Amino acid sequence: MPKARRARGSGPDPALPLAEQILQDAAPRARGRRGGPAGAEEQRGGDGGGGDEFVDARLSRRILEQARRQQEELEAEHGPGAPAAPRQRGALLGPGPDSEDEEEDEEWPSLEKAAAAAGRSGDYGGEVEVDPEDEKAIEMFMNKNPPLRRTLADIIMEKITEKQTEVETALSEISGCPMPQLDPRVLEVYRGVREVLSKYRSGKLPKAFKIIPALSNWEQILYITEPETWTAAAMYQATRIFSSNLKERMAQRFYNLVLLPRIRDDIAEYKRLNFHLYMALKKALFKPAAWFKGILIPLCESGTCTLREAIIIGSILSKCSIPVLHSSAALLKLAEMPYNGANSIFLRLLIDKKYALPFRVLDALVFHFLAFRREQRLLPVLWHQSLLALAQRYKEDLSSEQKEALLELLKFHSHPQISPEIRRELMNSKTRDVEGEQAVAME
Repeated sequence: MPKARRARGSGPDPALPLAEQILQDAAPRARGRRGGPAGAEEQRGGDGGGGDEFVDARLSRRILEQARRQQEELEAEHGPGAPAAPRQRGALLGPGPDSEDEEEDEEWPSLEKAAAAAGRSGDYGGEVEVDPEDEKAIEMFMNKNPPLRRTLADIIMEKITEKQTEVETALSEISGCPMPQLDPRVLEVYRGVREVLSKYRSGKLPKAFKIIPALSNWEQILYITEPETWTAAAMYQATRIFSSNLKERMAQRFYNLVLLPRIRDDIAEYKRLNFHLYMALKKALFKPAAWFKGILIPLCESGTCTLREAIIIGSILSKCSIPVLHSSAALLKLAEMPYNGANSIFLRLLIDKKYALPFRVLDALVFHFLAFRREQRLLPVLWHQSLLALAQRYKEDLSSEQKEALLELLKFHSHPQISPEIRRELMNSKTRDVEGEQAVAME
């Protein structure tokens, strides 16, 4: 019979009788990984309680490091002491039967604590202090006779009635039958959804609400839920669903008819923006073209955008990454529309993102400022700041004629601190036409 191989540093004591050595060999023993606590005890021949540890020190360090990183990310976004998110718990513990629903329906718990932490860290732009002088200067350029502002229900109902009349007329001409009304059971369901959304704070949303983006008459169904009665948390969840599932044109209508009026009303009422609505505004940027066409451009075209609204909504531009093509199109549109004061804030924020802008956009920006040569009113400081940003970021992309025209403009509209900086930036830089002539000469 071959001799049994014995593990190094362990096994029965050779001084014991043979029967006892056989019994010790047959007894089960916990094995630790080499280099781990159990392995160290086994190598020493002791039984100091290391048999219960099955993870070596290296793997333990990696697990703890990963947990620490997740906790730091959680605290950075939602403040210290925030509990682990359901999404992270699912990643660590493995997917359960309802893990997909939790990822779709549950956001970070206790958004109020997150709002307080974001306010302390400066990440939340909902509360701003407005300089009264700047506010008065911008009011000089606002539309003095703005159109009457209708409620959100009026806007949506007008759109629905308009569309319904067209469809009814077409159906009557084709078949002679009127358009069928909504099923009473559908009305009952979405009236129940309306009650849920008017009291919603957190948790899962009704399934009937999630399917609204897939419906052909989604605006009509949305009107039944009365968006003006939704809570701020419900508006955030609705923005998540609609921005992800609607096409760009439909998302633009939702932003313009539902989200923007709610944001403006909240700022006008409380002089700040609710954290849930701020996050909804940020989430809406998932579709940047719809965001610009449905929120930013209509806000500026209304001629009634206040300084507070411009600062709060503009903070989204400075914090989020936006594709260069969408930003270029927005800059071009802002530069060509009539000036109302708030344009300067959005122009400066987009210019400070330092995109490689097409020459057409740069030319439009230059013409925007040159159009003020005949302006007799005192321009706000924000206008001078946006011109300084253009000179600092794109001074070498301007032609010599454009620089001369801008220097001439400074004689008409000057600021004691800002204008000398603009003049220095323009005079001590290259021009794009000189660079083009040098390139041609080298060829």
